[in-house]
Amino acid sequence: MNRDTRPGPGVDPAPAGWRKSSRSAANANCVEINLTHPDLVLIRDSKDRGTGPTIAVTHRQWATLLGQITSSTA
Repeated sequence: MNRDTRPGPGVDPAPAGWRKSSRSAANANCVEINLTHPDLVLIRDSKDRGTGPTIAVTHRQWATLLGQITSSTA
């Protein structure tokens, strides 16, 4: 897992490609993800759009995280 405090090559801090859960309230702070990078899933805090840190994980790491979250909430 890479934690980057600034956008790296190919990482666009603009809103294009970023999305948050449809279950989050319109004004609630939430985690956003960007799946448009070919090798990485980008993760950020919605209240720090474009200015805060971005976490980059591989697609395999993302799938593992989702599997762990899903199994722990079931």
